[in-house]
Amino acid sequence: MTTINLLLICGGGSAEHDVSLLSADFFESSLAKSDEINVLRVELDKNGHYHDQQGNICELTNKREIRFENQDITPWSVDYAIPCIHGFPGETGDIQSYFNLIQLPYFGCESEASSNCFNKITAKMWFSALGIPNTPYIFLNDLNDDAIQQTTAALSEWGSVFVKAASQGSSVGCYKVDDASQIQQVLTDAFSFAPSVVVEKTIIARELEVAVYEYQGKVIATLPGEIICANNTFYTFEEKYNASSKATTDVVAKNLSKEMSDTIRAYAIKAFRGMKLRHLSRIDFFLTDDNNILLNEINTFPGSTPISMFPKMLQNHGHTFEDYLVTNIKNQL
Repeated sequence: MTTINLLLICGGGSAEHDVSLLSADFFESSLAKSDEINVLRVELDKNGHYHDQQGNICELTNKREIRFENQDITPWSVDYAIPCIHGFPGETGDIQSYFNLIQLPYFGCESEASSNCFNKITAKMWFSALGIPNTPYIFLNDLNDDAIQQTTAALSEWGSVFVKAASQGSSVGCYKVDDASQIQQVLTDAFSFAPSVVVEKTIIARELEVAVYEYQGKVIATLPGEIICANNTFYTFEEKYNASSKATTDVVAKNLSKEMSDTIRAYAIKAFRGMKLRHLSRIDFFLTDDNNILLNEINTFPGSTPISMFPKMLQNHGHTFEDYLVTNIKNQL
């Protein structure tokens, strides 16, 4: 039996660095159940440097091997990689571009699809082009008087808005605005995270999530799950990952008709296929009181922490994470 040398990369140095480490724990424990895979876990820091779990400095070379700064450590040949990185440079498509360059097979969405989904402006253009309804929005490319005026006009028309850095994940650089006096400071904060900003109409709605993944040649969309935030607040970074979070989750959303569930799942598969996603994604929707379905965002490498929805929904659908993961890896080699 051939053993696969798998490089598990985590960290990345972004605001989601620590969450990436928790997700890597889940991937590592799942892979440990297979005797066909030999895992080397390395952490990428904010300066672009790798180190293994013993602290040894190393790098991934264009010969598809890990070489150590300490030359007494034998280089490690890499057959396959999992970029378990949330935010930059994993979900942005940057690290996938390097894998493509050195022809290293890897798990997850490819570089262009990752980039298109991570940038909220590009993503919304794709949603609209695919005919999938999404939240009303405006784009801002510069922090100036015109941006303040456009946001003020949007707030006046919609009553409440969300201001979001266009290229951040996990609600980083995301702010709810109900008062025009907040606009200038909020735009300043949002532009500190990204060169472009999206202003969206605040939608009072249920927050539904679908795990979409490939398994044995099929694209599978799970039944929608639901995020229920305390006191009608929005799902902040802290609410997503803090152990003291007051948000609750239902792996299968309650009181959702089969017709509505089927429609949401169909939109999710349409987005997955239309945007050329691969292996996994978590696709998030709003469902308003008058039964309008709006696509909110796509996560191309969803979190896999003890409280994350993607692995829970996959398991509820009847698949083990280990089998799903190993099957996709072996299909590429």
